Amino acid sequence: MATEEETTILQMHDLKPAPGANKSRTRVGRGEGSKGKTSGRGDKGTKKRYQVRPGFEGGQLPLYMRLPKLRGFKSPFKTVYQVVNIAKLAELFPEGGEITVADLVAKGAVRANQPVKVLGEGETTVAFKLSGVKVSASAKAKIEAAGGSIAE
Repeated sequence: MATEEETTILQMHDLKPAPGANKSRTRVGRGEGSKGKTSGRGDKGTKKRYQVRPGFEGGQLPLYMRLPKLRGFKSPFKTVYQVVNIAKLAELFPEGGEITVADLVAKGAVRANQPVKVLGEGETTVAFKLSGVKVSASAKAKIEAAGGSIAE
């Protein structure tokens, strides 16, 4: 006949931390019997007497003062145009005609939802009718000489 063994079920109220897992913190500066005297701050010096501010290098010129200062200014309101030259327009639209920003986006010359400016590098013989774009003075002269027009 087999002997019956008693089975114990582990329950929440039986759980406790492993021996040595919970260690009480050291209360420094509370008398000689419990880490007294210097309280872990060592012997003499500024850091024993009070806290040194961050970045203090013992009287040496600190790093934040040795580094060069920020120069200049960048306006957050500056308008940055996407540029397209006349040579690129002549390549993309060899027959000329009416050109809008949407047409330039469709051909992959510019990105959508950003202002576009046409610059005068290159030559053209076909007439372009530009609308919705800025045009430089040299580009305007070349487009109008070829029989084109600009409507901004």
